[in-house]
Amino acid sequence: MGRVTERRRTLRIRDGAVSSRPDTLVAEEPLEIRLNGRPLAITMRTPGDDFALAAGFLVSEGVIAEGDEVQSIVYCAGATADGVNTYNVVDVKLAPGVPVPDITLERNVYTTSSCGLCGKASLDAVRTTTRHPVADAPPVRITPELLSALPDRLRASQRVFDRTGGLHAAALFSEEGELLDVREDVGRHNAVDKLVGRALTDGRLPLSRAVLLVSGRASFELAQKAVMAGIPVLAAVSAPSSLAVDLAAETGLTLVGFLRGPSMNVYAGEHRIALEAAAPRG
Repeated sequence: MGRVTERRRTLRIRDGAVSSRPDTLVAEEPLEIRLNGRPLAITMRTPGDDFALAAGFLVSEGVIAEGDEVQSIVYCAGATADGVNTYNVVDVKLAPGVPVPDITLERNVYTTSSCGLCGKASLDAVRTTTRHPVADAPPVRITPELLSALPDRLRASQRVFDRTGGLHAAALFSEEGELLDVREDVGRHNAVDKLVGRALTDGRLPLSRAVLLVSGRASFELAQKAVMAGIPVLAAVSAPSSLAVDLAAETGLTLVGFLRGPSMNVYAGEHRIALEAAAPRG
């Protein structure tokens, strides 16, 4: 199976001094996801947690919403013409009675490590497809102080990033700030799918009391994945896109961007931010 990191020779130039040494890089390999034996999507990912990635992807696409809707997830033996198992092809078999979407007519579902899935038809498609709508019973309330502490907790848990400097991360926190799970990948959307897929197999969907924190920006795809998993709060250390803000407003998702120390912007779902607990400013 592919490794999470690989070694490559590099020429180092530091203050005019030249040396040669190996460097540790994050691995990036394609993963083909098949549904009941038929090709569905290809994503560039960091090997590891592949079954969770496939399950989370299907949750975000509205194919499944409960763990018992999956009968099995396996690597495809003999994935190449010469019979070699690359561990880069997984097949998800749905449980009997679970409807299989028409994957030939929808759209091209090729993803890259940078952009995620592109071309969703409309915001309404996500809002009407999710079986785990964002709920407030009782409301989740998060203080700015708690939110400001989460990026450092995420960074402290990024084991592979410390060795490569080349990975994104996504983490789930409880409403009290407890780290529940963290996943790393070359793609933010893959890291989120791995979190959601693990929650699915552990019977923890919907994640109605969780906060999702992502490194980098908050794209439409990441907001979509949060909504499909029933996550009420999505926070990012960088900017959201306009469509991510629109989706958050449509679905009731709390969306926080530019979360850096005590500073942050709240773009939607302000009612979950406990502003009365914030320190007054003169």
